[in-house]
Order: sequence, then structure tokens, then C-alpha cells
Amino acid sequence: MKLHRNLVFAVIDALNLIFNEGEYADKVVQKVLKYDKRWGSRDRGFIAETTYEMVRYKRLYTEIAEVKAPYKRSELFRMWAVWAVLKGIQLPDWKQIEPTPERRIKGKFDELSKIRKFRESVPDWIDELCVKALGEKLWTVELAKLNEPAEVILRTNTLKTTKETLQKALLEENIVVEPIKGYASALRLPQRANVFQTEAFKKGYFEVQDASSQLVAEMLEVEPGQRVVDTCAGAGGKSLHLAALMENKGQLIAMDIYGSKLKELKRRARRNGAHNIEPREITSTKIIKKLYGSADRVLIDAPCTGLGVLRRNPDSKWKMQPEFLEKITKTQHEIIRSYSKIVKSGGKMVYATCSILPQENSDQVSSFLASEEGYNFTLAKEKKIYASKSGFDGFYMALLEKKPD
Repeated sequence: MKLHRNLVFAVIDALNLIFNEGEYADKVVQKVLKYDKRWGSRDRGFIAETTYEMVRYKRLYTEIAEVKAPYKRSELFRMWAVWAVLKGIQLPDWKQIEPTPERRIKGKFDELSKIRKFRESVPDWIDELCVKALGEKLWTVELAKLNEPAEVILRTNTLKTTKETLQKALLEENIVVEPIKGYASALRLPQRANVFQTEAFKKGYFEVQDASSQLVAEMLEVEPGQRVVDTCAGAGGKSLHLAALMENKGQLIAMDIYGSKLKELKRRARRNGAHNIEPREITSTKIIKKLYGSADRVLIDAPCTGLGVLRRNPDSKWKMQPEFLEKITKTQHEIIRSYSKIVKSGGKMVYATCSILPQENSDQVSSFLASEEGYNFTLAKEKKIYASKSGFDGFYMALLEKKPD
């Protein structure tokens, strides 16, 4: 493999921004890929994949390279050299690359690979927390799976097309996709491709959405003509799916505390042809109280640690602090009690997270059902999705039904 200096330098720039400046990996990669318009898909692929892999295995590479944060540029090159040696790539004769003891690197790798927290590169506190929550066996296989790059999964926008028609349309643009058994609207890309440049995307025929995430809207059992409230809508991935399941009939109120995310939802809704979505920014508790007892269906896609989606956001394990779990579980506790009041008598609610921790999932639901706000709800069903078992993101979702008066 011939290494081009400008590509490796772009990786080093990206690592500096992620590790030293605290920027988000996905935003950094987008930024760095704009450095040179002449880069082809292979060049861009090298930068993105190398950056993500080094973020994923940061603890392993820094331990072998014997470097500590904040990382000097020379230390980032040393980390990169460790990555290259372990990949069997011959190191170039550049002044930035110090003499590299290849045998020592391989020996250290063999030694550290026997210890899960180094092999899978995870902070001590997350490793300890998840062992306690999930057990050694499940956490070991789950963590290994969460370190694999995520596949690209599309969700067919049934407001505009069918899965079969979308498959043909993408094939005409030289993109092969295949259906996934058990997922009504999902299509998988066996080979990565920039789907956002396709005509099919511009026409709003699909959204990129993990297969596990696609199960959330389906679990809510919405029907055309209902009043549905998506309480933590964000940029609206699940709102758009709900609109499609409602066939654009009825009212879908998409709420969030961030107005900027709702602006993005409006833009996406236009492309999707989703006309029944009404974005509402939560500027005070009055906005929520006005809706009490009025909705047939309520979705609470709660903020969480995101430990089920580390494949997509590997840098989050380095940014997260132990106290965040306590803070976020408190927020979830408040959200489910407040937003559940929006459900009308006989209505249904889904509580969901992209976490695999019981503290954020089944424990929250049990606590809610035992509370004053949850006494007239029953748990109809729940799904605990693990990447190691499904092959897709880790998720939790519970369908709760409110007893009729």
C-alpha cells in the first residue's frame, strides 16, 4: 500500500481536533475531507476509516505508543505508526516518523490483547459499569461488536416509493442494496457508497437510519388520522418514519428543546413529502402542559448515554464522564413522568433509548410504573436489542398502554 503524505497528514489533523480540541469525530471527518477536492473515493475512504479506527482503539494505540493526553503532533504520528505497523503497512521514510521498534510494538499488542479494556479500548469506568450491568459474558461480546464499523442501512420512505422500486432506482445509479429479513422498510448496502449524492436521496425516497432505530416508530402502533406526539424529536429521523406510517394523515407534533434541530427536521420533511408534521420548540413547561391528555400516541426517544451506538460515535466513550450517567438517568426519570401525561385515556406510549444499560431502560420503566404518574399504565411489551445478537445498533424500547377511564 503506497502512503500519500497529504492523506496521512489529514488523519493527524483529524486526530488532533478530536483528541485535543474535543471536537466530534463525524464533524471533523467531514471538515478534513474538504481539504482537497481532487481526492477520490479511495483517498477519502482511507482518511475516514483510519481516523475512525484510531478513535475506536485510542486506548490500545496510546498504551503501545506510550503517549498521554494532550498529544503533541509528534505523539500523534507515533500513534499512527503503531496503527500502521499493526496493519502490516511499511512505514515511509518521513522526518515526522521516528525510528519505530516494530517487534516491541507487536509484542506489546499481543500482551495487551489479553485484557478486554485494552483490546477493545474502553475507559476503566465504562468497562466496570457494563460488567456489573450486563455480566462478563454479554459485555465482552457486545463491546467487541460495538467496535465494528456500522453498516449503512436505509429506510424506504413509503410516502414516495416502495422498497422494491427504491432498490431498482439505486441499482440504476450503480448502488446495490438488499432487503433485511424482519425489517419492513430497511435496505442494507453490502458495500459503502455515498448515497447522499444519489437522485433517489434528493427526491426523498429514503433516509439513512439503522435497522434497530427503525423498529421504534413501528412499535408505537400508529394509525392514519391519529394525534401523535414525538416528544424528543431532534432532527426528526423517527418523526419522518411516523409520518410515513400515518400515511400523512392526522397530526404529528414533533417537539424538542433545540430549535436548530427542528429547523433541520422541517428541511427533511419537505424532501420526504411529510406534510402532517408540526414542529414545536419546547421553550417552557406550558408547551407540554397544553398537550396533557390529548394524544393517541406518544414517543419518548429519551436522551441517553448512547452506549448502544458506539459503532457510529466511537469518540463518545472518551468524551463521556462517570457523573453523566447519574445526570442523564435523572433527566430520563423526569421526562417519562412529565411526557406520559400527554397520553390520553386508552392511548399508547413508547419509551426508547439507544443504550444497553438497564439503569436507563427497564429500570426506568419499572420505576415509572410504580410511580403516581405511571399507576394507570401497563407494560405491553419491550425489546432489548444488543448489537452482538442483532448485528445492528444496541437499543431498548417499551410499549406502555394507558388504561381507559
